Amino acid sequence: MVYLVVRMKGTVNVPLWANLTLENLHLNKKFRATIIPENEQTLGMLRKIKELVSWSSVDDAFIKEFIEKKARTSASKLATAPTTTTANGMNNDDAKSNIEDNPHQNTDLSTVITTISQNQTYLSKISGIKPWFALNPPKGGFSKKSKRSYSQNGILGENKELISLVKRMM
Repeated sequence: MVYLVVRMKGTVNVPLWANLTLENLHLNKKFRATIIPENEQTLGMLRKIKELVSWSSVDDAFIKEFIEKKARTSASKLATAPTTTTANGMNNDDAKSNIEDNPHQNTDLSTVITTISQNQTYLSKISGIKPWFALNPPKGGFSKKSKRSYSQNGILGENKELISLVKRMM
């Protein structure tokens, strides 16, 4: 499983230590999102900046829909049409093992989605796709308070309803 992380607060009055963590997660602006692996180190980073971001675990179907709609890809570096062979003439099984060995190699989008969802590679290590996603403000506004944590009837921190909110932001 992986985490979907969305920056909900702006850039004003952010402490230096929090800004450094946000830059490491590629969340430089408000309403930017990223997909990171679910492990102890990333969970510690998220808990450190819980007053600025919202996160939730996501499944493969949502990752596929999210990357297809909002990913910023380079057509010369990443083939967008899922096929049985990649741009280099390899089949998908060879491409999966090639991503593990050399993540900067060109691959198709379906292979990228499966390797990201299985925590085999980071989004920032793939050369044809940007490690962040630009989102719009949610249509219809926020249904809960945007300055409170999820446990206090807000949207910040670990948010179980983040997927429905992000679908309104796409």
